[in-house]
Amino acid sequence: MSGTTVYAVASGKGGVGKTTTTVNLGTALAGAGKRVAIVDADLGMANLAGFVSLAPDGATLHDVLAGDAEVPEATYEVADGIAAVPSGTELDEFADADAAGLGDAVDRLRGEFDYVLLDVGAGVSHESVLPLGVADEVLLVSTPEPASVQDVRKTIDLVDRSGGSVAGLVVTRGRPDGDVSYEEIAARLDVDLLGSIPEDPTVRDSVYAGTPLVVHEAESPAATAYRQLAASLADGVQASASAAAGSASTAEDDSGAEDEADDAASDDADETAADEGDAAPDDVADAVSEAAPDATADEESNASADDAADADVAPADPEEPASETSVEDAISEIDEADDAADDAADDAASEPEGAVAVGGDGSTTREADAEEVEGAVTIPDAEAEAEAEADADADAESEDPLDLDDDAIPFSGDDADAAAADDAETESDDDDSDEDEDAADSEDAADAEDDDSDEDDGGFLGGIF
Repeated sequence: MSGTTVYAVASGKGGVGKTTTTVNLGTALAGAGKRVAIVDADLGMANLAGFVSLAPDGATLHDVLAGDAEVPEATYEVADGIAAVPSGTELDEFADADAAGLGDAVDRLRGEFDYVLLDVGAGVSHESVLPLGVADEVLLVSTPEPASVQDVRKTIDLVDRSGGSVAGLVVTRGRPDGDVSYEEIAARLDVDLLGSIPEDPTVRDSVYAGTPLVVHEAESPAATAYRQLAASLADGVQASASAAAGSASTAEDDSGAEDEADDAASDDADETAADEGDAAPDDVADAVSEAAPDATADEESNASADDAADADVAPADPEEPASETSVEDAISEIDEADDAADDAADDAASEPEGAVAVGGDGSTTREADAEEVEGAVTIPDAEAEAEAEADADADAESEDPLDLDDDAIPFSGDDADAAAADDAETESDDDDSDEDEDAADSEDAADAEDDDSDEDDGGFLGGIF
């Protein structure tokens, strides 16, 4: 397997992690010093570019397959040691592309990179089957679910028919508490188990971040599993994230020393500026003390002016105390005002209810005097209007009903008798139908019991084997 340079990452079912495996396996190989190209061979539903935050502003693989561009023009360096060849996202580009040219494009990449990973689309089509024969070997990707394993069996058949070779199986989204043995799945498929990727929430986070998981969350369980997978395919790949990051630590130490020197120079400059521009604490305290009495005097003066404006009198001498007589007079005036307000409220409450007449001069009078006011407009009583409408409805209902023609009424006379006879026949038919349905239900129940017994005796993964 060490001589293999081109891998097709494939699975008949979508959503099992083919693109995630392609990106992270390629990134792990690049971290080991290999030159890697990841190719979006899903010509119909391309999305590899988003996994590495790539927005191609030039040619894509579609343009290469349409004869409008060369392979180097559609190759984009996304990180040290790893390049991406994205496909287009427009249907017009897909229509113009000729998938038959994929083999020539891969041969061009084979001569420039140590490893070429083809992200193959799901399903059974010319575009998804062609890469299986172009690659040196095929990495099968599947979850432990029966439907996914079933589709992998079909993919193995397609690899054989296209003249390709299977490298082995990678099980994704595995659970430690699962009751399915990944080794047994591989054995039933008659392929090697290359590795298993555990279910890990950080995988989704890395997809949304547009960063490979082995970089986004290097110590996560899934990232560790992808590095182990890379180590099984190539020599010199470190499964540990700390070991893989060892080469970068020296560069970080060098840059750290430079940063410390810059920080020291910055601190000296800050201290000099502080000595020259900052005021002494004693000077600031004195300035605040001198300003405080003036501010207090201004506030007292403003408060006195406001009180005087509210009372509509001249402000009193703050040094002269208020006399008892002036205080009693003020209280007496307040009591008289409250009494006047209470009298006005009592007068309003004693007014009789009824309509109000409004005169042309704006004056008002009670309903009894409304006729005496010239140009008055009387507001009608809502209850009276409601009673009038009710009387009108009663009169309308008391009128004689319309005479209807017997011929215009359905099911009258002889027709009614005929309809009754038809209803009796219908009820008889319904009873017979109910009996037939009960018999059919009994047969279905018996069949269901037989099916249950068959399922209990089923084989591995629901009997797909």
